[in-house]
Amino acid sequence: MSGALPPLVGDGPDAPMSDCVLSSRVRLARNLIGFNFVNRSTHDQLSDIVHHVQSARLGGPFDSGTRWVNVQATAAVDRLMLFERNLISRPFVEATHPRCVAISGDESTSVMVNEEDHLRLQMLAPGMQLRALCDRMTALDTSIERSIEYAFHPRFGYLTACTTNLGTGIRVSAMLHLPALALVQELERVQRSAKELHLAIRGFHGEGTEALGDFYQVSNQTTLGRSERDIVEEFAGSVLPQFVEYERAARRVLIERDPAALDDRVHRALGILRSCRLLSLDEAIKFLSRLRLGVALRRIDGIELALVNRLLLEVQPAHLSRATGAPLGNGRDDRGPRADLVRNALR
Repeated sequence: MSGALPPLVGDGPDAPMSDCVLSSRVRLARNLIGFNFVNRSTHDQLSDIVHHVQSARLGGPFDSGTRWVNVQATAAVDRLMLFERNLISRPFVEATHPRCVAISGDESTSVMVNEEDHLRLQMLAPGMQLRALCDRMTALDTSIERSIEYAFHPRFGYLTACTTNLGTGIRVSAMLHLPALALVQELERVQRSAKELHLAIRGFHGEGTEALGDFYQVSNQTTLGRSERDIVEEFAGSVLPQFVEYERAARRVLIERDPAALDDRVHRALGILRSCRLLSLDEAIKFLSRLRLGVALRRIDGIELALVNRLLLEVQPAHLSRATGAPLGNGRDDRGPRADLVRNALR
């Protein structure tokens, strides 16, 4: 595995809306013409799809370097690291059929082969950069289509294994940090409003994962009957700024209502992280979330937002195992190494 950090929690404190938005993501679902969907394909057919895609020219961000990973033959800790970096999905980690992933040199872009669809293209960037990602994704999609023929219907658009992706096949999302909304007890109301707008709200690593430390992934659910540009423009120009303004307004309420309580909360988290000797993953995310709020509001000096963002990645099991030799998959044995890592980083 490369030691480079992905854009999800990389150094991007100056990215737009980075106080509330950790990252933006654009994902496309595509299938190859002439092949069954993944769930209807045999082992040999899935292997043929892998070879077919690997022989194609991807272009775009892959022109500066491409790393192909045979996920089926990769060690469990390395598969989990790819998942923690949001380069592959949880089902992709746990599957047993032939599959691979192409990763660009800067780890901003990945193409999963034989996930739910034949191709899952995704791009990540720090902060709110959906419009730029959309332009780059369109260029990549066009480049791949020069050597791979997609399954497309003149009425229904791009054909996908799941009907929710039918049409454009695009999903745009952002990883949001919403601790103030939780503290002022407005988060549930915002979540209900989001569902009425046909938005999906998921956990720390997206679909099928829990919300840890008040981090939430918000994405569109409608892909049929609208253009990619319309979907991105609505999400980037209206939906996401509303979430950010709600969170910022809640943060202002916390400061105005009881600044001492806010300072106690964020400084207490810093004190625990700087002195703890045992630290579970849930505790680490919870206290780093509180610390991140304090840093973003400038209630804590001497700590950069980028450092907190990096620690959110480094405390996760596979990264911690690689960095410290802590056992993978044992929630008790890794508490000491995790505490050492965080304590040393925050000295």
